[in-house]
Amino acid sequence: MALNLAVPADVAMQLAARVKNRRLELNLTQEGMALRAGIKFATYRRFEQTGEISLRGLLQIAFALDTLDDFNALFTQKRYQSLDEMLHGREVTRKRGKKHE
Repeated sequence: MALNLAVPADVAMQLAARVKNRRLELNLTQEGMALRAGIKFATYRRFEQTGEISLRGLLQIAFALDTLDDFNALFTQKRYQSLDEMLHGREVTRKRGKKHE
């Protein structure tokens, strides 16, 4: 089991850096990438600088980079409530989350 100490802002910046690297591999300018993705240039530039972008904008970038299928893997890994469930393959389904007090 890997220990993950990253916070969302760090992950966002790492993602923006990977997108930038991919853009440079394709020899695209920021403006060219924004045009290809169908988003505003300022939106794309802010994404590379801050890691901030809407989900729709990120999906448009992924589509432009032909990596949209990578999003299909998000949140699909089965989560077990206990080690016994994992070892015995027992499936527990909750119809809603726990209430926070």
